[in-house]
Amino acid sequence: MRSQEETRLEEMAAEKAQYQALMAQKEVESQRKLAEEQRNIIHQQAQAKAQNARYQDELARKRMQTEHEAQRRQNVELVRMQEEASIRKEQARRATEDQIQAQLRQTEKERAEIERETIRVKALAEAEARAHEAKLTEEHNKRMLLERMNGEKEKWLAAINTTFSHIEGGFRMLLTDRGKLIMAVGGVTALAAGVYTTREGAKVMWGYVNRLLGQPSLIRESSIAKFPWSGVALKFAKKITSSTVASTEGGTSFNNIILHPSLHRRIEQLARATENTKSHEAPFRNMLFYGPPGTGKTMVAKEMARKSGLDYAMMTGGDVAPLGSEAVTKIHQIFDWAKKSRKGLLLFIDEADAFLCERNSQHMSEAQRSALNALLFRTGDQSRDIVLVLATNRPGDLDAAITDRIDEVLEFPLPREEERFKLLKLYLKRYISKDNIDDDNDNRFPIWRSLYKKEQQKIFVKDVGDDVILEAARKTEGFSGREIAKLMASVQAAVYGREDCVLDSQLFMEIVDYKVAEHHQRLKLAGEGGSSH
Repeated sequence: MRSQEETRLEEMAAEKAQYQALMAQKEVESQRKLAEEQRNIIHQQAQAKAQNARYQDELARKRMQTEHEAQRRQNVELVRMQEEASIRKEQARRATEDQIQAQLRQTEKERAEIERETIRVKALAEAEARAHEAKLTEEHNKRMLLERMNGEKEKWLAAINTTFSHIEGGFRMLLTDRGKLIMAVGGVTALAAGVYTTREGAKVMWGYVNRLLGQPSLIRESSIAKFPWSGVALKFAKKITSSTVASTEGGTSFNNIILHPSLHRRIEQLARATENTKSHEAPFRNMLFYGPPGTGKTMVAKEMARKSGLDYAMMTGGDVAPLGSEAVTKIHQIFDWAKKSRKGLLLFIDEADAFLCERNSQHMSEAQRSALNALLFRTGDQSRDIVLVLATNRPGDLDAAITDRIDEVLEFPLPREEERFKLLKLYLKRYISKDNIDDDNDNRFPIWRSLYKKEQQKIFVKDVGDDVILEAARKTEGFSGREIAKLMASVQAAVYGREDCVLDSQLFMEIVDYKVAEHHQRLKLAGEGGSSH
């Protein structure tokens, strides 16, 4: 009975263990099913989130496309309204301006033809001189070129052989050692990735910095530093010497510019008016300078900005046409950049007729018309930040909407005998006597100039008095200020060609007679070219 009881207990224990194993297996199975259900739920949620994100992204893209399309339509409508308003203004003003514009257009057309023919003749003469010089030196250049080519050929062949031998040894080593091959491939890949990342990052950073701080590419010259931290030393030096400079400049006078007395007075009045306008925060007045080349338009604009306490920036109209469709963006960049000036900016546009000509012209491209419309849009209202100064040799070619923006018109004629006498004396001092060095920084810091600038050879002037200069002024009728400056530069070169560096009246008048004959020859050639056309 005891043995049977023990056997029964053992069977019960075995059945209990089997039952517990079955229960544990059921528990494991239930946990597996629960985990699988959770994985399915998580997967379904992830799919739902991804589908929702794709839907949101598609909605955002559609919304951006709709906004861009609306903005484009708005811009097109704005441009159309501007063109219609400009056409209405132009039609209203045309009746009263046709006669004056026709006369100016005819005069400037004749001047332009003379200038073009002069440039053509000069270019032909220079081409002939260059061809003659090239012919004289052709054989020598051929011999030098052959010798140089042979030497370069031998050098490059030796370098190529050495390079390929090194490359062959390197490839042989890499192919025999698998570990080095893997390291080399990984190194080259990492190097390429690093170079690409650095280059693209530098491009992005430089574009961002240049967009925030940089000077627009159309600006050729400006008194504003390209970056805020540049020019600090120069500003500090100007502060130190401001009292001395102020005492020598004499207020708002233009003593270093020789012009017709009435034009001189008018420019001084405009400079004072601009300065007072700036101090009273009133709108600035736009100006138009026209006249033959070399009569001082650029110099007057720069000096007017300095005397009025404004910054200045200079661009040329010929740089706008090659930009094509980017011209509109560049024009807007200039005006946005000009507003950063705390003093106010005088924007001088030389050769304004190059892209501000009549919009009805057949030779005007769509990009030029868009650039003109952009300028008209930015100058539609009077500005407290920018003084617009246009310079041209052909004012009759300007669009009527541009002339409507102009408040002051100044003509720069060729200098008379009195002005030519003063210009000759001025440039005689500047180039020969060295009494007036035209480098302002050198004048302010003569000690520093002596450290880095070699002292020029002194020229001795003999028998060149006012009577000789007056005779030269009589002979140089029809010369512009630039031609007189070139004449005195030729005198300086002739003096440096002499051993004793002495300028006497005979040498002076010889150079003057030569330049006068050259001037008349150019006019004669221009007249013959105009008659042949």
